[in-house]
Amino acid sequence: MNRTTLTRVALVVAIVFAVTMALLPKPPHMPIDQFGDKFGHMLAFATMALLAALSFPTARLFRIGERLSFLGAMIEVLQAIPSLHRDCDIYDWIADTFAITVVLLIVWAVRRKRGARLN
Repeated sequence: MNRTTLTRVALVVAIVFAVTMALLPKPPHMPIDQFGDKFGHMLAFATMALLAALSFPTARLFRIGERLSFLGAMIEVLQAIPSLHRDCDIYDWIADTFAITVVLLIVWAVRRKRGARLN
């Protein structure tokens, strides 16, 4: 199994885990909960952004960011379903999008530097 396949499997696992945890009516307590809700959001979406960038090395980083931000927005919309007993919070989506943006800017800078060294 090559690196791209491994990162794609890890990306799918991360997405399934994040969506499941976000939509469970009573998610289990996680060790990172001590750092606050926004930290958990940012960690999850930063991880997914890095895995997505590694999984699709030729994809435009803007597209990766756009799609992951949309996933974060959809999670918030789904959390508004009353039977889930979750809270829809636009600040959670903002935290998701901020983390995605920071990671993808770092990936962009690393790729740019590597490209400059190869030329």
